[in-house]
Amino acid sequence: MTQSSVRAEGTRGGVRRGAQDHAVAREDGSGRSGDGPGSGHRRREPRRRGRRVLRWSATTLAVLILGTAGAGYLYYEHLNGNIHKGERSSGDAKAQKSRANAAGQTPLNILLIGSDSRNSDENVKLGGAKYDRGSPPLGDVQMLIHLSADRKSAAMVSIPRDTRVDIPKCTDPKTGKVYPATNTIINESLARGGAGCTLATWENLTGVYIDHWITIDFSGVVQMADAIGGVDVCVRQSVWDRPTAAVPGGSGLKLTAGTHKVKGKQALQWLRTRHAWGSDPLRAKAQHMYLNSMIRTLKGQNVFTDTGRLMDLAEAATKSLTVSEEIGTAKKLYDLGMQLKSVPTDRITSLTMPNVQDPQNKDHLVPDGANADKMWQMLRDDVPFDKHGKASAAKKTTAEATKAPSAPDDQIGVTVQNATATSTLGPVSGRAGTIAQALVQKGFTKASKDVTGGLTAQRTVVRYPSAELQGDAQRIAKSLGIPLSSVKQSTDVSGVTLVVGADWRDGTTYPKASAPKAGDLPAGSDAINGSDKGQCMDVYAPYRW
Repeated sequence: MTQSSVRAEGTRGGVRRGAQDHAVAREDGSGRSGDGPGSGHRRREPRRRGRRVLRWSATTLAVLILGTAGAGYLYYEHLNGNIHKGERSSGDAKAQKSRANAAGQTPLNILLIGSDSRNSDENVKLGGAKYDRGSPPLGDVQMLIHLSADRKSAAMVSIPRDTRVDIPKCTDPKTGKVYPATNTIINESLARGGAGCTLATWENLTGVYIDHWITIDFSGVVQMADAIGGVDVCVRQSVWDRPTAAVPGGSGLKLTAGTHKVKGKQALQWLRTRHAWGSDPLRAKAQHMYLNSMIRTLKGQNVFTDTGRLMDLAEAATKSLTVSEEIGTAKKLYDLGMQLKSVPTDRITSLTMPNVQDPQNKDHLVPDGANADKMWQMLRDDVPFDKHGKASAAKKTTAEATKAPSAPDDQIGVTVQNATATSTLGPVSGRAGTIAQALVQKGFTKASKDVTGGLTAQRTVVRYPSAELQGDAQRIAKSLGIPLSSVKQSTDVSGVTLVVGADWRDGTTYPKASAPKAGDLPAGSDAINGSDKGQCMDVYAPYRW
């Protein structure tokens, strides 16, 4: 900048001399300031010299501009080089993208995963146990960030790490190792094919299509917390999350009662603390409080318009995060941040999936049936979790496009599968046969049941393999009262296939559920509004000091 300023001053000096000569010429009305050829020549010289200075300065300025642009490009590529990327989904998932509303907008769902990886010196130092080094990481923090189609509201939904769920068949994209489907706690999904397997697990559980995933490990949390400059958190009693005679381990968090700004390692301790709050769901609540406070802090700092702060945050974020490959550039991550920034804090709701104790293991949890299903339906239908929005405001209902079936009812082939099992309940025996028989009675005489066992699906769906069978699949759905939005094309089937899901456990007509209303949250969700600054954690008695 100093060189540029000096050169500009020289340019202005040259212009002033040329201007003075031109003024003299105008005074005698001749267009020249002297009579002889020699005098005219001498008076034209300053003009040429001024023009040379102008040309030289313009060239210099162009070089500086191009140099600055080049430096910006190199820095952008540097940020891109920091980012680690992976496959979006590595598991067997069936969720479909939400349809666009009348304005052409769709919701955006991002799965945030906190990894307990100890596979670096820094992570071992921050996370304890050296004997865990080299072990597959577990996803101890799992949170779905949902941005509404109109980008006017958002939700952050957690599933506690010890929740038992169905994990689908997954293939590790790095090694090619195939992991069979299993039923175990959800934090193990990360070790069975990476973040893409965790994403597939969420999609199958919720029926919500997830656009992207982002993972962060221990050291990443510390870097991000330092870049932000600290986040305010609150405890009602003095807390020390330490080993006790009854329970080993602990995060090491030690704070006096009241509000504190935590950053670096202390921020990580806050996010990892579980024993001192009393349960894993309460740890999720503490994490929600931290993230809400962080969003308020970033909005208050105007970090998105402060170039210096933004660069610091960009450096930390790109070094700290691993992301699904379709958002693997600094610009795309910045765009995601700007979309979240646009949501007012009083339209952000943080909540935890309603859960109950696992009947198979008192130390584990399972989804709380109807309450959990209601939460997933609100996400699928893009219904705001806060009361400031309108029910289904971002989802305009339009007439479903229908196609004529390719054959009469008695010539339409359809296979019925029983996928009514859930993490909490076993399958309803004979469900496929019951629905197949109901179809036969309706005139679909080629309907048959599939005897394959162990199938699970959150929602009932009719699948068809190719476009010419779409009308057949729609005809089957209509006859049973299944909405046409649940008719999906899929390469996983060879003919029209009706998958009877956990949402249809009895009867032969698909149950019509009442549409949830904005702000009508299910019981047990422990919701927090993003603008609530008065949230404070209670400390479990053994961890007070």
